[in-house]
Amino acid sequence: MENLAEIIGNIIIIAGIIFMIFGLIGLFKFKGFYERILATSKVDTVGMLTIIIGLTVRYGISSFSGKILLLAVLLLMFNPLVAHILARSAYLSGYKTDELQVEKLKEEHKGVVE
Repeated sequence: MENLAEIIGNIIIIAGIIFMIFGLIGLFKFKGFYERILATSKVDTVGMLTIIIGLTVRYGISSFSGKILLLAVLLLMFNPLVAHILARSAYLSGYKTDELQVEKLKEEHKGVVE
């Protein structure tokens, strides 16, 4: 039974790593600061939570699992908060996106947002 838990845990950990690799590719795909910070905050949160769940499954319920689950709770609380603070400080300091990109998005979503 322990061997099965290790195999399932490893699969979940690998899925988290693959998710983070796709997020890294998305980081290079996006051009603007705000798009990049959105992608990285989502990928970082979900990827690390997947890895933490995989570690918990692999090593079972123990003091180690309690510590990494506490880490998961802190990650869920602070990662979106820090991403929001970074984006808000960039906005308040006057950081602007590419105007052509904004106009392109307005044309694509003309009937939705006005």
